[in-house]
Amino acid sequence: MKDKPDFSYEDFEREAIKGLYEKKNFMGENGVFTPLIKHFLEKALALELEQHLKQEGGNKRNGLTTKTVKSSTGEFELTTPRDRNNTFVPEIVAKRQVVLDDDLCEKVLSMYGKGMSYNDIKAFLYEIYALTLSPAQMSEITDKIIPELEQWQARPLEPVYSIVWFDAIH
Repeated sequence: MKDKPDFSYEDFEREAIKGLYEKKNFMGENGVFTPLIKHFLEKALALELEQHLKQEGGNKRNGLTTKTVKSSTGEFELTTPRDRNNTFVPEIVAKRQVVLDDDLCEKVLSMYGKGMSYNDIKAFLYEIYALTLSPAQMSEITDKIIPELEQWQARPLEPVYSIVWFDAIH
């Protein structure tokens, strides 16, 4: 049973727009993109545990734990999964790691924003973690994330959007 509701892109979008109107920063402390980074990191950690459990027979999930993580997108509570045998060693956000590399947050946003292909994601994971995943593992991971991206991309659009363009020379 889940203690928290699933991430909602509609709620995120609404809160992000509200934050922008309130002149909040994109990144940094309480930035409007912090919830999105948190969601993707938690999803990636859950998928990492799932892969670990498939490789190690007789092991099972053992709940979740939270830790406060600091990054360039701000400070947030990150929920991380655990396994019963305590053999799961996450690579994306390591055990006891409380400061995220600034590049990681930017790359996660970049991966999301670009709608990356298998090869792009594979190159991303290799560049950051020196991880090489098989095409089957890549397919399994992306098959779980892609429906969420497609749902967000297929959302109904407003008939008109206001755009403010600033162009200036200092």
